[in-house]
Amino acid sequence: MNSPALPALAVDGLGLQIGGARILQDVSFSVGTGEMVGVIGPNGAGKTTLFNLISGVMRPTAGSVTLNGREITAAPVHRRAKAGLGRTFQTSNLFPRLSVLENVRLAAQAKLGGSFSLLRFPAASDEATRIARGTIGEVGLTAQLSTAAGDLSHGEKRKVEIAVLLATDPAVVLLDEPMAGVASGDVPSLTAIIRGMHRDRGCTVMMVEHHMDVVLGLVDRVAVMHHGSLLALDSPEAVMSDPTVQSAYLGEPV
Repeated sequence: MNSPALPALAVDGLGLQIGGARILQDVSFSVGTGEMVGVIGPNGAGKTTLFNLISGVMRPTAGSVTLNGREITAAPVHRRAKAGLGRTFQTSNLFPRLSVLENVRLAAQAKLGGSFSLLRFPAASDEATRIARGTIGEVGLTAQLSTAAGDLSHGEKRKVEIAVLLATDPAVVLLDEPMAGVASGDVPSLTAIIRGMHRDRGCTVMMVEHHMDVVLGLVDRVAVMHHGSLLALDSPEAVMSDPTVQSAYLGEPV
């Protein structure tokens, strides 16, 4: 897939230095609207750091981040979210004692401009509840609407996290190891949910993932991170046959 003149997401010379250590250095790429890009690399390659810089969890010491033509390098996390950037994390960030519906409804309520309040009792038919029910249906958890998030299986929690994300109606989505800790039996359904989100909603997606079969079966291009740098960015077939990539991973499983 060719990136359009105005990419959905672009980073230019992105870097992070902490003390004398370079954690990320001179990373530049663009992702076209509606494209799905997988990010792979061994542990410590800089994949999550890249997502932290794009999403605003950390501030870069060099370079810029642009979302739909608008520079957001210095924007706080909530401003990026309002501009259409959504993200999931490696570890669950759900409210374990709240129900599936309440978790997702809070995200929809915040997106609609209401307060992100745990004290406001959810109405049965307001707009936030309608959106929440719809996104929960998209991930196949309608039967668990009233189940406390903490009582779900790990795979179900991942699905709720995606429902929370969808409730904010993001244009660009960062998925940080969505299959991490998920039982093998839940991987196909999660993969189908991600594929459907990309296809049906037209989201631009970047996904860090160690399950190579999942990555290669979903994405348009693969970005390879190595020692804090972008080693390659190309089609799955070209990346997997690249001698430089193969050499970098000799003895370092992806």
